[in-house]
Amino acid sequence: MTATIPANAAPATHPPAALRRFAWFVLAYNVAVIVWGSAVRATGSGAGCGDHWPLCNGTVVQHHPAIATLIEFAHRATSGIDLLCVVALVVWTFAAVPHRHLARACAIAVLVLTLNEALLGALLVLLGHTAQDRSPSRAFYLGLHLTNTLLLLAALALTAHFLARRAGAFRGSLTVHSPRLALTGLIATLIVGVTGSLAALGDTLYPAHNLLTAIAQDFSSGTSWLLQIRWLHPAISLIAGAFIVWLIARSLRDSANRTLASGVLFLLALQYLLGVADVALLAPTWMQMAHLLGADLLWIALVILSARTCLIPAQPSSRAQ
Repeated sequence: MTATIPANAAPATHPPAALRRFAWFVLAYNVAVIVWGSAVRATGSGAGCGDHWPLCNGTVVQHHPAIATLIEFAHRATSGIDLLCVVALVVWTFAAVPHRHLARACAIAVLVLTLNEALLGALLVLLGHTAQDRSPSRAFYLGLHLTNTLLLLAALALTAHFLARRAGAFRGSLTVHSPRLALTGLIATLIVGVTGSLAALGDTLYPAHNLLTAIAQDFSSGTSWLLQIRWLHPAISLIAGAFIVWLIARSLRDSANRTLASGVLFLLALQYLLGVADVALLAPTWMQMAHLLGADLLWIALVILSARTCLIPAQPSSRAQ
């Protein structure tokens, strides 16, 4: 299926190299902040600043803080720096690119999702959904938080991608190929991430002493629902894998996309290996962080490869006879 957007003439301009590098930096910085956030959850440090937000334990300067306080405070501080970087990215993008440039819309989405990320993080703290809280609403907010996180990474990746494009970066200059299949695959991949966050929460709240016990927990009627749905994560990941294989096969038709497609294939294989290792090692904190890092990199690569494969610069339309 192919949808065509008329190829109106777009200004012949290219964003400055410094802006393009800054966009990729903000994306990389966000990944680092997100991975550190997984350490906050995995170590049970979410209550390290008490029920105060944005202050930590009601103050700015921490005197003789506990380890949990240091971990949570570091996450809040790096998140605050991230907000400043996002605002700078939006202002710079609007100043450097013309009105119809797609990076503008993506940058606005980045700002909105960053503010929403802060709101969801604040709600987790203020509602007490941290540390060893086992309420169902914690899983709900955590799922929303992870969904917003992945959408934020996608918006950042697209901002950097469109800033780097020399063609097809303006509204009305694209031909859209297979949009339904691409969106279905990306949504399936997003669901994999959400179920993974719930599986990680179950690992944190209900740790097992050995692999056999962990497997038995998944199929026991007397365990938490978080453990009983843990199987959804690997099952849905196989379904999403089918989309990734389709995307790679489609991308290999264009020599310009082969390197990125090969990278996606490598990251997919790495994620499956990390998932197996995570289960076998009973989900230690460092492995959960590595697994999330791999998931974020795979998601970013998928979004960019989807944009390069499905959002094609349109050929100028010929004059009417």
